[in-house]
Amino acid sequence: MSRIGKRPISIPPGVEVNIMDNMIRVKGPLGVIERPIPFGISVRKETDTIVVERPNDDKFYKSLHGTIRTVVANMVEGVSKGFSKTLEIIGTGYRAQKQGEKLLLNIGYSNPVSFDPAGVAFEVPDQTHVVVKGIDKEKVGAITANIRAVRPVNPYSGKGIKYVTEIVIRKLGKAGKVGVKK
Repeated sequence: MSRIGKRPISIPPGVEVNIMDNMIRVKGPLGVIERPIPFGISVRKETDTIVVERPNDDKFYKSLHGTIRTVVANMVEGVSKGFSKTLEIIGTGYRAQKQGEKLLLNIGYSNPVSFDPAGVAFEVPDQTHVVVKGIDKEKVGAITANIRAVRPVNPYSGKGIKYVTEIVIRKLGKAGKVGVKK
C-alpha cells in the first residue's frame, strides 16, 4: 500500500468536509474548495479524520492513491492556513506595484506587465518583493510560475524575477583569448 496514501488526514477545528458522490467540498475560515474525486478512489470521513482508499492494486489506482490523498490534505490546509509564495525582483529600475487588485511589473519592457488575481491575492511589501497568497496550492504555484516566467533570472547579470529561496548560479562573462600573441 502507498505510504502517503494510507496516512489519515486530520481535520482541524473550524473546517467542514462534505463528501458527495464524486465531489469533495472543504469549507474553512479562509474559503471553500471543491474538487472531483476520480472514479474508483474512495474518500471516507471518520470522526476527525479523512481516509483515502483504492479498490485494488492496479497501477492506475496505485498512481492515484497518494496523489488524491495529498490533494485532499492540501485542500484542508489551504482553507485553514492558506498558502503563499514570495518572489524577488532584481535589477536596476525593476519594480512591482499593486494597482487595485492587479499586480503591475515594470521589468525593462516598454510597457508594464499586469497580472489579474484569479483566485489569489497579491501583496507588495516593497518594490522588489511580491507575495502571492491563496487557498488553492495549485493556483498559487501556477500564477507564481507565470510571473517568474515573464523575466527569469539571467545567469550572467543576475537580473530578473526569482523565488526568494531560489539560488542562482552565476556564470562568468566572456573571457577573451588567453595565451595568443599579437
